Amino acid sequence: MSEIVLYDYWRSSASYRVRIALNLLGLPHSSVSVNLLDHSHRSEAHLQRNPQGLVPVLGVGEVMLTQSLAIIEYLAETQRSELLLPAAPLGRHRVRALSHAIAMDIHPICNMGVAAHVMQITGAGEEARGAWMRKFIGEGLHAFERMLDHPSTAAYCHGDGPTMADVCLVPQVYNAERWGVELASMPRVSAIAERCRALPAFAAAHPDAVKPA
Repeated sequence: MSEIVLYDYWRSSASYRVRIALNLLGLPHSSVSVNLLDHSHRSEAHLQRNPQGLVPVLGVGEVMLTQSLAIIEYLAETQRSELLLPAAPLGRHRVRALSHAIAMDIHPICNMGVAAHVMQITGAGEEARGAWMRKFIGEGLHAFERMLDHPSTAAYCHGDGPTMADVCLVPQVYNAERWGVELASMPRVSAIAERCRALPAFAAAHPDAVKPA
């Protein structure tokens, strides 16, 4: 594979997913920080990489890839790896469904821009932001916990090895802990997240491990 460059932000959930996937596949890469707080993602240089002005972007040679799940599936396909997506169609569907439950249902309404707009229109400041995050992350993860009540759930979300579903779950649990979401009533979510965090590929991708000095 050509040289890989990840344009990301240390606390971005979507970036965290791609970091884990790259690590699990053992793909060497360099990283370029795109600071969301100083609006570097809206710079002309970054908009050339991604017209949406979002992170992550994965540069593979001259090609710029966007959208975290599309990036992860591209990596799984080009590396011919069943590590992130199972070979069987039903297994692939289940892993995608679990991944989408987080990346397409929880994440979009809890990203930085949405939360900032909630604060602006309510005038309630950080109190409103925290309540918003706890409600939607909490409800989403409770639904995910129920989705894990399935015969294919084992040591990980699907089977005995981490897949794209686990790659999505761990960053969302990080956010849940950050915003004070109660996780005691989600034993499967909690146990799987802890099991994943013990793996070197997940530990090396943790925000604290990549936070700029």
